Amino acid sequence: MRLDCFTVKPSPPPLVAGVPDRDWMDAFNQRFPYRCLPLSMANTSGWEIRCTADFQVEWDGRPEIDALKVSPEAEGLALSHFGGGILTFHPGYLFRTPPGWAIWATGAPNHVKDAIQPLTGLIETDWLPFPFTMNWRMTRPGRARFRKGEPFCFITLIPHYQLDTVEPVIRKLEDAPELKAEYEAWREARSTFLKLHAEKDPETLRQGWQKHYFNARPPEGGGEAPEIHVRKRRLEEPRFE
Repeated sequence: MRLDCFTVKPSPPPLVAGVPDRDWMDAFNQRFPYRCLPLSMANTSGWEIRCTADFQVEWDGRPEIDALKVSPEAEGLALSHFGGGILTFHPGYLFRTPPGWAIWATGAPNHVKDAIQPLTGLIETDWLPFPFTMNWRMTRPGRARFRKGEPFCFITLIPHYQLDTVEPVIRKLEDAPELKAEYEAWREARSTFLKLHAEKDPETLRQGWQKHYFNARPPEGGGEAPEIHVRKRRLEEPRFE
């Protein structure tokens, strides 16, 4: 499967595979967030488009376009275009996906910023003949800063049209006895672990944390381990053609 990334300006921002690291995760006590495999997997399940310079934006709270001031270092990359405290980036690429596939464009997962929030868009890139913009919205009057090399857009692919065929069904767990037994085994194991941890049981403290999900190893009585389990994702880096 191929994702064509056509450049629409001479020097587009860097487009790279997503990385698992986050500053706030690094600074956390014992780097605890990295134990949450879903976080790291989300961080790497797409590609980042990164800033080419350090710059800042300042919003005075008014809805007019000129209420958002963007420092000159962002020229050619970001500007105030829509008003309402919205900062608009030009990614510099026209993406083309295979039929039926669309691009989900948003901020880098679990990348936290003060005073500004990424907006999310779903783009039908299997036919679109022009590029999209990436937009952020100030959450309050004040300043926000972007650093050179910081991701301002994160793209991943989804089978857009297939979503319309999905039918969510709410069921009672009792209707699935085997799954209920597996859930009860996990709940008992989890309850016991937390109790022993609170009591400072030496073996439990040495273990540190349960790794049922991380290692795809259900607790005893909790069902069979899956045949496929992904703990690390390294997507292809874009190549030039």
